Amino acid sequence: MSLEKRADNKCELCQSQESLSRYELVENATDEKSVLVCKVCKEQIEDSSTMDENHFRCLNDSMWSEHPAVVVMSYRVLKRLGRQDLLDMIYMEDDVKEWADEAEAKEETRDSNGTVLSAGDTVTIIKDLEVKGAGFTAKRGTAVRNIALTNNPDQIEGRVNGTRIVLLSKFLKKS
Repeated sequence: MSLEKRADNKCELCQSQESLSRYELVENATDEKSVLVCKVCKEQIEDSSTMDENHFRCLNDSMWSEHPAVVVMSYRVLKRLGRQDLLDMIYMEDDVKEWADEAEAKEETRDSNGTVLSAGDTVTIIKDLEVKGAGFTAKRGTAVRNIALTNNPDQIEGRVNGTRIVLLSKFLKKS
């Protein structure tokens, strides 16, 4: 069965019929390991800093799909959004759960230069960043030691001015 036929020519996440394309969950994937997604979903999946939680309310339905690739994609997006309430409800066979976790584990956190970051690394802030809710600005050149990785590969946690904050990795450079 072709991907388009399986999806009934609709985005398998949000059901949109506009600007559809194939999204492979693994390199050189077959239709069984791919999903058909709209332009909006694809852009947000590829750049999780632009994720709109309201758009992804559709995952309440897609996470129950009979197709494992759709369930895995829903799982990955919900994990990035931090929606533990919905993640706890997803049912996956053991092999599908293993595949979902394996795919998520491959996403690495990278700094602004593309260098892979690991827990415990020291990074330097490359741009003044206003810290919302804390009332200060994290200054360019500030070293953040002993960072912690998050579930989102675009973010790290670290201490700046004695406050533990989340920083976007695109504003950091490994020291």
